[in-house]
Amino acid sequence: MYSEPEPNTAERMREAHSTAATVLGVTPNGSHESWGWRGRTLSRPVTTTSGEGWLRLVSAPAEKAGGKLWEGPQEAERLVPPAVPRPRLRGRQTWTEREHGYLAELYDRVTVPTIATHEPTLRKAPDLNDAWWDELSTALDAIATVPSDRVAVRQEYLDRAMPQYLGIPIDTKVPAWTTAHGDLHWANLTGPTLTVLDWEGWGAAPAGYDAALLFSYSLLVPDTAAEIRRRLGHILDTPAGRFAELVVITELLQTTTRGDNLELEGPLRGRLSEMTG
Repeated sequence: MYSEPEPNTAERMREAHSTAATVLGVTPNGSHESWGWRGRTLSRPVTTTSGEGWLRLVSAPAEKAGGKLWEGPQEAERLVPPAVPRPRLRGRQTWTEREHGYLAELYDRVTVPTIATHEPTLRKAPDLNDAWWDELSTALDAIATVPSDRVAVRQEYLDRAMPQYLGIPIDTKVPAWTTAHGDLHWANLTGPTLTVLDWEGWGAAPAGYDAALLFSYSLLVPDTAAEIRRRLGHILDTPAGRFAELVVITELLQTTTRGDNLELEGPLRGRLSEMTG
């Protein structure tokens, strides 16, 4: 999704990915590499004993390795129903090497491309048919009902961040909670056949959070943003959905203070003005 990181990180991740392939008994297939944000992940197609696979490597400082993000895909494999199209997790291995911890995950390979390739934000309108939108709506409804004690968005964060980044007095109490994918953007969705990728951060979030996140990442393409509101209006155009949209605006405006999503800041503030007057 993202650009290759600086050389030292890239070399370290490639060496660790090679180690992961050896441990899990697979062979890298071709030269294609898919990098995560700032080189945190590296994924490559591989050949397994039963066919084609996808080997994803996650890295973190050793003292921060493990926890919710590392357990997310394994928990999704156990709890998320088949109504949600996703790559199946076939193998997993963790280890620590010097100051870094690593998690290797072997998935079935998804050959359909992601709708966005290098970032979460949509830059051009995708060509998606009614069946794709219907399947997405069905998947979001199914995710919302998955029982879990995982947390994707915390009330404590909202109490602190919403007044700060929205710049208005606001009741920050979440009106309704459901289970969410938690990172539903265009680089985690494939088309023209739908697959929902990247299950690290799923868990409880304000109802409507996934739809609101996808809508916000579409603001640079007004036709697609309007399509989302038409297709997912039963989620977004409710009091809970509008609150979830304010939550997402809060989070994305916070990222702009770190230099990310800068092109979205204007559209996000425009949408905030529309919603709050």
